[in-house]
Amino acid sequence: MSKRKEHGGEQPENRKKQRLTDARTIAVQSIPEAGPSTIGNGVKRLGGAIDVEKFVEARKFEISAMQAAQKSARLVYGAATQRVWQTLPRHLRRRAASHDVRRVPLRLRDRAKQEMTAVKKKALSRFRPKQGKAKRLSRTETFVKRQRDKSWLETHIWHAKRMRMQNLWGYRLAITPTEKAFRPSHRASVHGSILHDASYQSTIQLQGPEEIVRSVLDSCCDPQGPGPGAKRYLPGARTVETHMYEHGLYPFGLIGPVTVLWRPLPSNSTAPAQSAAQAQKDRKGKGKAKDTASNSTDSDAVQRTVWIRCHPAISEHVFSVLQTAASSILDAARKAAPQGTQVDEIGIELEDVSGQINAFEIMGPKSNQVLKGALSPVSHDSREEFNKFWASMTDLQTSGAIPRGMAIGFKAIDPRLKFPPKNAKPHPVSASTRIIPSATLAESELWEESIRQTLRKPRYKKKDLDERRSKNLVPGTPLAPLRQDARVPLLLIQRSVERGTTANDLALHGWTVLFPAGWAMPFFSSLTFTGTRVAGQRERQTQAFEAGTAYFPRDYPPCPSYDAYITEQATEEQARWTRTPPAKRVNYEKLGTRSPWTPDWGVVLGIEKPPVTTADPTLVPTQREVEDTTAQGQPWLLRGSDVHSLVGRLMAADANTRPQLLLNEVNALRGKRTFAPLKVEPEAILKGALVRVIITPCTRGSPQDLALIYIIDDAEAQGWKHGSRVVEDDAPDQEFADAKPPVTSIIGYVTTGNFSLSHGTGFALGAISLQHFLAVGEQARRLAFNKAMVKVRDRDGHKCRAAYVELLEV
Repeated sequence: MSKRKEHGGEQPENRKKQRLTDARTIAVQSIPEAGPSTIGNGVKRLGGAIDVEKFVEARKFEISAMQAAQKSARLVYGAATQRVWQTLPRHLRRRAASHDVRRVPLRLRDRAKQEMTAVKKKALSRFRPKQGKAKRLSRTETFVKRQRDKSWLETHIWHAKRMRMQNLWGYRLAITPTEKAFRPSHRASVHGSILHDASYQSTIQLQGPEEIVRSVLDSCCDPQGPGPGAKRYLPGARTVETHMYEHGLYPFGLIGPVTVLWRPLPSNSTAPAQSAAQAQKDRKGKGKAKDTASNSTDSDAVQRTVWIRCHPAISEHVFSVLQTAASSILDAARKAAPQGTQVDEIGIELEDVSGQINAFEIMGPKSNQVLKGALSPVSHDSREEFNKFWASMTDLQTSGAIPRGMAIGFKAIDPRLKFPPKNAKPHPVSASTRIIPSATLAESELWEESIRQTLRKPRYKKKDLDERRSKNLVPGTPLAPLRQDARVPLLLIQRSVERGTTANDLALHGWTVLFPAGWAMPFFSSLTFTGTRVAGQRERQTQAFEAGTAYFPRDYPPCPSYDAYITEQATEEQARWTRTPPAKRVNYEKLGTRSPWTPDWGVVLGIEKPPVTTADPTLVPTQREVEDTTAQGQPWLLRGSDVHSLVGRLMAADANTRPQLLLNEVNALRGKRTFAPLKVEPEAILKGALVRVIITPCTRGSPQDLALIYIIDDAEAQGWKHGSRVVEDDAPDQEFADAKPPVTSIIGYVTTGNFSLSHGTGFALGAISLQHFLAVGEQARRLAFNKAMVKVRDRDGHKCRAAYVELLEV
């Protein structure tokens, strides 16, 4: 039996249709009311005579009926409350139909076009009470207020719109682009060009007599290899990459890497004299470095200026160490001076000039052509060396072809005058030009503080230059530099990220551009317009990882900066792990991971006892080990240019004589800086030594950060070697991979690990104890292996992978 009623008019659907039909019907007037329309015998004809009164009344009725029909159609049919796309059936309604006329059926498109016509509306402004009009902050004041707890770079707004930002080391820095840019950034650094704003790097200026400044730097820097006071670096034509230590504590007290650059002496001076900046300061009475011995003509009378560039995480530490070293050196100089010599007023000046200098790092083989196209040196530079160098920039395939750390100084016109820039096009076949570093080539007005302060703010804004450009007769013609336009001093420094051990390693080359503060955006806009990609902190770290070099601070255990970095990472990861339900998070206790959040270097070295605790922070351990406070040594990192030969000598020596041999080597390096020998036990210094290593999986696997490095016995090493030789494309024997190693066999941790795009396999950098590295080296020699072998397990994994381990020299 049908549930519907037989009379369709009683149904709600039929009533609605009837109501719509009535709304769309226009009332008409009956024929008799309109006047006579027939003649005799029923024959129809046109009206021969028109009754004017009735005719007007008939038209009046039709007009009224039309108006009433329109009004009822709007009210009943819903035209006033519904748009066209809202009248469509449910299966045809789409979000795009409300914006695209072509998504609406053809019968409704005309009406949809009328509805989609743009309606000019008054822009809504943010409500601001009139009473607080005097207290409103400008845009600049608002930005300054947001920088109370951190500092912005000059390119912050550009980066904030396109990259993920994070507070690091007192700055708001870009981490990585919001777009997928991991592989494109790597390809840009290898085959193209990639730019990074490194203006957050700190610059410390040291001024004083040359001998005293050399002594101060030598007492704090790494004694391995040529130091900052070497003859090759004193002219100021090259920078030196070294590491800073606490004053007199080498090999302990490692702070971090620094870059040292001497200011070149004036080329027209033949006798030792003060630099122009120092002489100017002395005339004003502000200089602290003064030599009162009028008859002194030796190197003590030469006033030199040095820039020490370092990471912002260690800038305060480096500044305090330089102060301590300067005080110690000056006291020793006063005591050693003969009687009657005026040395009381001799001193040095230490100043932090980080806020006065900006820095860009541009890497890649195309960086030379990008700089050549974006920068325009002044036309009146009379230095033959610079003109020769600048002419060779077009055909320079890579900056790795010139000496490492070479410095080039010059003045460039405002890059906005020749915007947009065009990259230089190298010739397919060109003769290579040999560039030799020289002090004349490295001269730059960037060293002058007065010039930096004068150029603190560009004289002309972009709108002023655009107005000048609009007056050109030919559109797109570069502006000719006028006398009042700024000439910006620049300093180009060759930069390389390379391990330098074998020819197969990836080497990245580029430039570091130093220029005065206030000019970041003019240069940044010109450099990025050329198609150069922009890098954040992740991309900069990836460059060092792909080249197989250590990156500060994450690859520098056990420095204070490394401890701060790893503690911050551990806090975030542990908080995330705690928020995860127990059934969904990793059970580190079951996996046998002793310290899942931070590497326990003291336990690895045998200096500390392993803590008896659980991975769950909510549980209280049942017992606690009392910390051993006896003097068993302290962790320290053995690194430097001579570490390979030093470890080789230790490997060849007897196990019983190694501690004393290591202590003798360290004391010999301290003797180069006139430091007293260390008064420690030989066993303690060997026990606390860490070395950085490179981890390469034998077959498969990609070690991750904080992966555990285990030592293996001879039988297991032979089994791993046999499995990797027989089964090349598959995992080694599962018996070795699934075996759970004891926590006592941990010899180190991976500091940086991932899949390497340059190697095409897993790759990692880590650190292990020196004693265990010597042990695995002896094992490789005993078993006739080409490389030493260990096994690696991720902290959240259960499988072990065999890997080769080799010493990282730099």
